Amino acid sequence: MSDEVLTERTGRGWDEWFALLDRWGAAGRTHGEIAAHLGAEHGVDDWSAQSITVGYEQERGMRTAVTVSRTIAAGAAQVHRAFTDDRERRQWLADAPLRLRTATAPGSARFDWGERSRVSITIIAKDADRSSVHVEHNRLDSAEDVEPTREYWHARLDDLKSRLEFC
Repeated sequence: MSDEVLTERTGRGWDEWFALLDRWGAAGRTHGEIAAHLGAEHGVDDWSAQSITVGYEQERGMRTAVTVSRTIAAGAAQVHRAFTDDRERRQWLADAPLRLRTATAPGSARFDWGERSRVSITIIAKDADRSSVHVEHNRLDSAEDVEPTREYWHARLDDLKSRLEFC
């Protein structure tokens, strides 16, 4: 969100929000605490509170998450199954310590990754034979894990794309 749009929506720009959150001690708070504070204490709507919180976390190096996307020439149900069916998933994601939490076919799935991290999958059907898949891997242990995790998901989605498009 641009500084201009943020100011229009909330009355403050990014620098003002960052300074305000720094004074409040947001660097030592959770995402939920920051967003709730923005709503309760500053009257910020939920959408803007989430945007400000994510922007703050990114700016202060607190956001340890990766988002990777690919468009795949396969239907949404087929892509969803590649993530949610254990046998299919092991073919292209064998080393992943994933445990399915929830799934809503054909659009989403959420997983635990080991003990701490979470992986969310969103699948958007572009047409009957083409889908966009978005992977968000949250709660990484540190900012140093961001780039290796991004590279991992790029490679894994490339493998999935090859498998689904050429089978």
